[in-house]
Amino acid sequence: MSPLVSLFLLHIVTAFATQLHPGYYLGTCPKAEIIVRDVMKKAFTRDPRSLASIMRFQFHDCFVNGCDASLLLDDTPTMLGEKLSLSNINSLRSYEVIDEAKAALEKACPGIVSCADVIIMASRDAVALTGGPDWQVKLGRLDSLTASQEASDNVMPSPTSNATFLIDLFGKFNLSVKDLVALSGSHSIGKARCFSVMSRLYNQSGTGRPDPAFEPKFREKLNKLCPLDLDQNVTVGLDASPVVFDNQYFKDLVSGRGFLNSDQTLCTFPQTRGLVKQFSINQGVFFKAFVDGMLKMGDLKVDQPGEVRKNCRVVNY
Repeated sequence: MSPLVSLFLLHIVTAFATQLHPGYYLGTCPKAEIIVRDVMKKAFTRDPRSLASIMRFQFHDCFVNGCDASLLLDDTPTMLGEKLSLSNINSLRSYEVIDEAKAALEKACPGIVSCADVIIMASRDAVALTGGPDWQVKLGRLDSLTASQEASDNVMPSPTSNATFLIDLFGKFNLSVKDLVALSGSHSIGKARCFSVMSRLYNQSGTGRPDPAFEPKFREKLNKLCPLDLDQNVTVGLDASPVVFDNQYFKDLVSGRGFLNSDQTLCTFPQTRGLVKQFSINQGVFFKAFVDGMLKMGDLKVDQPGEVRKNCRVVNY
């Protein structure tokens, strides 16, 4: 990460979040949260996996210039957006569900609900609809006027990141070690490509050997699912219950069955290991910490011009 980017990150503050509050649209679009939840329920029925991607939209949006829906902007002749950034191009999907929610909101109350707030509501709904906690979200954000693929590439962590890097990154956003471990629990649902685990399986840290943190039988299973000579776009569940939001993810880490290096590292690093074990034992404690982390992450904002987009993919003209 360049010094310039690091300096910029330090200017992403939560002070502006004082204008955000639950029930922001009660006077202007009282059914906003119901409308988004209904769209999410339909998406879940059509494709349960879609909710895992949507739930991660908040992280991928908020860490890049704050929670401003820059993630949703399509490329233009003069702007490279964030959808094709390294961390998003083969990871995030189901943007059309956000489009569907926004269209329903525009029909009910035109020009009122921002796309940035739709991401926050939809991410919460994805967790709740898959068995996780439900909570009141703070709303009142504006949508950005631009996006930056470069900013996303410079900020977002890779699947090979270690705990030291992740702790430092989250700290730049005023997110604690506890927030990091709890929010990593977003991998309780969803799948990842074999591509993301190949180095762990066959050449960890350039050794030509697998990561010794792998539980042997789990490694054998992954060797069969993700052989060197197979399509690396094959997907594998991020934990043993990839369609249910629960604490199985942490149980898997404790037993050496984490999929990504950025996950398993949390159980091998002293500063994070205790939290992983605590969350693996007590799902309620994990759920509370996860909600607290999502609320804190949702407060991230940069002081910049904004608007309420009519179409989440393009700025208003």
